[in-house]
Amino acid sequence: MNVSLQTKLLVLILTLLSSVILLLSGTFAYFESKETEKEVGQLALQVATTVSLIPGIREAFHTEDPAKIIQPMTIQMKEQVGAEFIVVGNKDSIRYSHTQQEKIGKRMVGGDNDRALIKGEYYTSKAVGSMGPSLRGKAPIFDDNGKIIGLVSVGFLEEDIHTLFIHKLRTYGIVSILVLVAGAVGAVLLAKNIRRDTHGLEPKEIAALYRERNAILLSIKEGIIAVDEKGLITMMNNSARKLLGVSGRKTQVPVQEVIPNTEMYDIQRNDIYENDQEMLLNGKVVIVNRTPIMDKNGIVGAVASFREKTEVTEMINTLSEVRQYSEDLRAQTHEFTNKLYAISGLLQLEEYEEAIDLIHSEADVHGSQNRIVFEQIHDRKVQAILLGKIGKASEYKVTFSIDPTSFLKPLPKRVAMSDLITILGNIMDNAFDAVAHKETREVTFFTTDIGRDIVFEVADTGAGIPDDVDVFQRGISSKQGENRGVGLTLVKETVTRLGGTIELHVPKSGGTVFTVFIPKEEKRGEEG
Repeated sequence: MNVSLQTKLLVLILTLLSSVILLLSGTFAYFESKETEKEVGQLALQVATTVSLIPGIREAFHTEDPAKIIQPMTIQMKEQVGAEFIVVGNKDSIRYSHTQQEKIGKRMVGGDNDRALIKGEYYTSKAVGSMGPSLRGKAPIFDDNGKIIGLVSVGFLEEDIHTLFIHKLRTYGIVSILVLVAGAVGAVLLAKNIRRDTHGLEPKEIAALYRERNAILLSIKEGIIAVDEKGLITMMNNSARKLLGVSGRKTQVPVQEVIPNTEMYDIQRNDIYENDQEMLLNGKVVIVNRTPIMDKNGIVGAVASFREKTEVTEMINTLSEVRQYSEDLRAQTHEFTNKLYAISGLLQLEEYEEAIDLIHSEADVHGSQNRIVFEQIHDRKVQAILLGKIGKASEYKVTFSIDPTSFLKPLPKRVAMSDLITILGNIMDNAFDAVAHKETREVTFFTTDIGRDIVFEVADTGAGIPDDVDVFQRGISSKQGENRGVGLTLVKETVTRLGGTIELHVPKSGGTVFTVFIPKEEKRGEEG
């Protein structure tokens, strides 16, 4: 059976209040009954003592008819103090006064007079008299010589004491009911407040959402971090801890202590969403999405999801390699097809010597270039790019030469295929475009890894670049047309990310020389 939170709170609070009220009421009733009895007993004793000291009462004992004097006096005092009876008796317990006139002259009942008549004590007692169970105050009466001549008994019926006690309890009962009503109202208001804070969800629904949330956070590979409005981490899944290299829960910790270069505060201040942003995190390039957490009162935090760029990079690398090989094969197939047609034509014309010269010429050129590529450049990624550019240069009728002094060992793993395609591909393509309309169409490539840096240099015989043009600024290009000014910007960003630099030199003789320096070892202390 599904019971709502409001019903649970109402039952719980009312049960708790009822239990407390019953416990307190029982305790109070017990002590109140004792206190009421004590107060009534003290009143009875005080009245009895007062009556025993009245001179007129004492003098009446020496008259022939004491009852005639004492009875009117006790009736008047009984009405004033509210007692059930005030009985005055002699030392033989014979009544001289009583509430009921016919009982005067008869012996007092109850059997509790001895302490007053024999010992001369003042005390209270409970006994069953002629009018029923009562609480009595007893006081001896002394004559002028100090001799006990009688006693006074002032009584209050236990029934009347009980009625007085019930009257007091009724007042406290009303207060208890008001407390219960206030508790019920408070329980309803509390339940509504809790439902408002939980967006109307019942505890069972919240528990289900919590289980699902934990399962989702464990199942996804992306790292997820959530912060509150103060920038304190409220949630971090296992993938985030793994990517950040941290252990433990790391909750209620400022996010800048875990991610020094975080932009989570900007997301909250500016109320912006960021998607697919690159950032350096714990020495790793990650793709980050950031979203502010909204409430009806505004922004109350932010959440960021991030994944290591390695997976994306691996896919890009694979696609880039396939595309590069496809481009190489297409260019080489096209070029060799043309040359085969030329050789075929020469053979048909019986120009055998010229055909042999063409074959030898092509063999010499490709033999020289391939020897440098495969014997002096040992990185397969650079080899693939150079082979593609050799075919493309041949197709564009550009003389593309690799410096014979070039030498390169396998590159560090951190220099990915996508990085080389961005750097070398863009620079070489720009060089081919620069010489496309020149009489001298020459592009030279040089590379070396002697020293601490890996060096790539591409020179062309183009028109050069004006001094006032910053080709590394996005949207700025020395070429005409739309969608220009992006390639070299990406080149510089990639080189900078790898910790390197790029230099541009325009010789006086013309042309352009781009030189890229990439450290062999990753520089530390520059992150964040």
